[in-house]
Amino acid sequence: MSEGERSPLLGNSQEEDRLQDDVEVELRGCGATAACDPMRPYHRYCVLFVMCFLSFGSYFCYDNPAALQDRIENDLKINTSEFMQLYSFYSWPNVVLCFFGGFLIDRVFGIRLGAIIFSTFVVVGQLLFAAGAYTGSLWLMCAGRFIFGIGGESLCVGQNTYAVSWFKGRELNMVFGLQLSFSRVGSTVNMNIMEKVYQWVETWGFNGHQCLGVTLFIAAAFCFFSLVCALLMAFFDKRANAILKTDEAKTGEVIKFSDIKNFNSGLWFICIICVAYYVAVFPFIGLGLVFFEMKWGYTPSKANAVNSLVYIISAVASPISGFCIDKTGKNIFWVISGTAVTLGCHALLAFTFLNPFIAMIIMGLAYSVLASSLWPMVAMVIPEQCLATAYGLMQSVQNLGLATISLAAGKIVDLKGYLILEVFFLCWLCVALIAEASLYILDAARGCILNRSAKERHLQAEADEESKKDH
Repeated sequence: MSEGERSPLLGNSQEEDRLQDDVEVELRGCGATAACDPMRPYHRYCVLFVMCFLSFGSYFCYDNPAALQDRIENDLKINTSEFMQLYSFYSWPNVVLCFFGGFLIDRVFGIRLGAIIFSTFVVVGQLLFAAGAYTGSLWLMCAGRFIFGIGGESLCVGQNTYAVSWFKGRELNMVFGLQLSFSRVGSTVNMNIMEKVYQWVETWGFNGHQCLGVTLFIAAAFCFFSLVCALLMAFFDKRANAILKTDEAKTGEVIKFSDIKNFNSGLWFICIICVAYYVAVFPFIGLGLVFFEMKWGYTPSKANAVNSLVYIISAVASPISGFCIDKTGKNIFWVISGTAVTLGCHALLAFTFLNPFIAMIIMGLAYSVLASSLWPMVAMVIPEQCLATAYGLMQSVQNLGLATISLAAGKIVDLKGYLILEVFFLCWLCVALIAEASLYILDAARGCILNRSAKERHLQAEADEESKKDH
């Protein structure tokens, strides 16, 4: 891995002045200077567009099982517990491998090669998943989801590291929100078109698990699209590194395994929050189709529509939430608010017959706020040369929770029903609130690094810059 890949891509204004002459020489012959210059916002936002599509395919295909739950269970003649294995086999490898994926990005592959490798895993995994469905083989489908999971979560680590590399100190919360938005667009499109694609494939003469397999092969096209985006990101990042000569500004420090034990304790609280919150969202959506059919008597099409609302709303609201958080700061406050509102939404779904569209819309807004404020906090407590490892660790812990809770959720539905499942999710959200309160207290004792206002962060950045000049 080159040193430049571990550095912030963009420097401060003094560095920009120093580099401007060299950059103009490098860009000579490029007609659209603003679009070609990595120091210009226009170029960064063009690259951001490609960056956001990096994990689009993996998010689209991640919830293929949820969108086709009835079809999978009927065509393969499996129960809900067996169906949920398709999610747990996605998550289990990432309990360990996602962390190592982040470490490999930091220490061995670099962001560019790592993103390409893990995008390839996503493509291969989805193809095996589709082949298993076509042949009616549940074990092959699970193997495909296993490989898909290795690539999907580690690819997200690479995407997060790219985001910090290009936008740290600028619009980071907004960028994370926008990445989330594009990812949720992938999930939303999946929820709303996969049933229609299945019905369309049926008109070709395919039936049963063969129809299911062909449908999933078609979905694999989105994974190929994300692989193309990984190749484009490698080109843009390598080019920017060559133009800005970021290698020259680096100290040569790299992460070692021994550094992990010294990670800021705030990161561990962030990991707990991530697990406790996300297990009340993703497994719920994975099982939500039948829940809305049974409790409200919805048709599969209408149940899919309400089940995808969290993704639809977050796709629109996430960049707006991130922009607001960039302007206000107070990340921990927003995280607590998002969790508390989500808890209220689950209570409405569990104990009332109020139109579920209301609760799911509000949950989508709360999810947007939490995700846009939670993930950027890692970059505030962890040195940049360790960022991919830290994000990998966070997603490893998240996947440990998702793997175990997905299995438990399927068992709870089979044995106790959906009411007990909702109580189960409410308990996890209470755990998240306790962890958030603990993080707030810890952060207050350390100078409110995570909960500073935007103005306080700006003043601190200026003070750090002056300190560097003095040295």
